[in-house]
Amino acid sequence: MRRMNRVWHKAGAATALVLAISAGAASTTLASADTTEPSEESGDPIRVGVTVYNMSSFITQGQEGMEAFAEPNNIELLWNSANNDVAQQATQMEQLINQDVDAIIIVPVQADSLQPQLEAAQEAGIPVLAVNTTLSDTSLITSSVLPDDVAAGAQEMEMMAEALGGEGNIVVFQGPLGSSPELDRTEGINSVLENYPDINVLAIDTANWARDEAVNRMSNWISSFGDDIDGVVAENDDMGLGAVQALNEAGMDVPVVGIDGIEDGLNAVASGDFIGSSLQHGRVELAAGLAVALKVVNGEEVEDTYTYVMPPITPDNVDQYIANVVTEKDAFLETLPELIAANLESGDIANEVLPES
Repeated sequence: MRRMNRVWHKAGAATALVLAISAGAASTTLASADTTEPSEESGDPIRVGVTVYNMSSFITQGQEGMEAFAEPNNIELLWNSANNDVAQQATQMEQLINQDVDAIIIVPVQADSLQPQLEAAQEAGIPVLAVNTTLSDTSLITSSVLPDDVAAGAQEMEMMAEALGGEGNIVVFQGPLGSSPELDRTEGINSVLENYPDINVLAIDTANWARDEAVNRMSNWISSFGDDIDGVVAENDDMGLGAVQALNEAGMDVPVVGIDGIEDGLNAVASGDFIGSSLQHGRVELAAGLAVALKVVNGEEVEDTYTYVMPPITPDNVDQYIANVVTEKDAFLETLPELIAANLESGDIANEVLPES
């Protein structure tokens, strides 16, 4: 039965429904354990379908955050990866609609897609939320939790411009062409380049957020431009890390900057392989999306868009982010449900510090 217009009553502290989530690329229905404190109204879990563009390092991190939020909130996640295939993602949405889930969260492969599936979801009375990545036409999206990707692109380009002293030759790795993060991060990069006429873009192309693709493309660029390359701007950390690998293999040392603040990206900032990055903590951002979906299912009012503003990661502050993302990750995940609730209340979606009680 659809529950988006009903209030979900919880007894005592929380209901516990342990969810086992497969990180495989195929559609996966999650198994649940016994509930310890069933809802006063029903012990049935809220079922939320998820379809993501692929299982990148960022998305894998985000899955952990969703799991952590789902467990105490009696949510069953039905997880799908589209492997960067628009048609596969459309099929996954259709399957979730046929499964009569309570809500669907999409991390779209491409901005100009999924319109027929959105219409079908609306007809079925299933709310659809966009998280991390959105669509060109958002008229049928119930709510979104999105990073300020334009600001992130501008932020990394400013880091590079400062490292180069305002002049030099760069190559730029884009995300999947036509996806909203790629479009927005490229816009941010270009907005800063307008202020630096002495910075020349030798090449700009996609490596689809993938480290291995970036290794190959960077190797080709090194073959083409060699020592003329003064810097590498990557629209995510994985591509930046691929560039670092290729540069090391070629015996080259040039500044590289990324976005996301994944574990390897943070380590790259700490080691000096990156000059910086921007923190988009997948656990926090995707868990916030699930929290908003829960509010929608419960019939609560939500905002059209919740904005995640990425803080800069530099050699001076990287240690504090390594704690939450890497070294003290498990302790951070334990506090995540409470943190997400507080963040939605305050409006600071990217906050990682619990308010003092």
